[in-house]
Amino acid sequence: MTEQSMTLQAQLERGAGELGVNLPETGQQQLLAYLSLLQKWNAVYNLTAVRDSQQMLTHHLLDCLAALHAFAGAQRVLDVGSGGGLPGLVIAIWAAYAAPAMKIDLIDTVHKKTAFLTQVKSELNLSNVTVHSGRVEQLSVAQGFDIITSRAFASLADFATWSGHLLRDGGRLVALKGPSFEEELKALPGNWRIEQTERLHVPQVVGERYLITLTRADENCS
Repeated sequence: MTEQSMTLQAQLERGAGELGVNLPETGQQQLLAYLSLLQKWNAVYNLTAVRDSQQMLTHHLLDCLAALHAFAGAQRVLDVGSGGGLPGLVIAIWAAYAAPAMKIDLIDTVHKKTAFLTQVKSELNLSNVTVHSGRVEQLSVAQGFDIITSRAFASLADFATWSGHLLRDGGRLVALKGPSFEEELKALPGNWRIEQTERLHVPQVVGERYLITLTRADENCS
């Protein structure tokens, strides 16, 4: 293991511990392997504007780990506009140990991104992951999802409008957002309501991060 890898592992372990996320060493190694693949593919396919591996760890991995509690108890999760696999692949790696019954679907319209997602699934042997290419509005599934999530995908209004047909009764939309989300809430369609707005603490990251949970206005969350 290189000195840089040891530094990243120590940083990941420290950050996960601060967040109360318990991952075995094999899970930590999978997250670091995913990070390595992301950095490698990013050099050619521009999957993320973040280039530095240490920044990728804090601003991507720890950012997603900080939101994991929102997915506890879910059986079926869809990550819309998954891009480089955030948060979907991070959820999948965690779920393999913490929630083995959970299945995670990832969808993106860009072929180079779904090719990357498929490669990560294969290399890390993530049997709990399914990758879809195409528009979420056109996706059809036999069973609705417990949680549909997105990170840096679209406005909350568009996220709800495009993805809502895939949500099971009583399911939730969970969006990871920066501080500008309040304007988006004003444009939310009337058939959706805000269940919760939670400010997240992301270790080693300066800036405001939020978790926005939406449910259908005519439903009680189950």
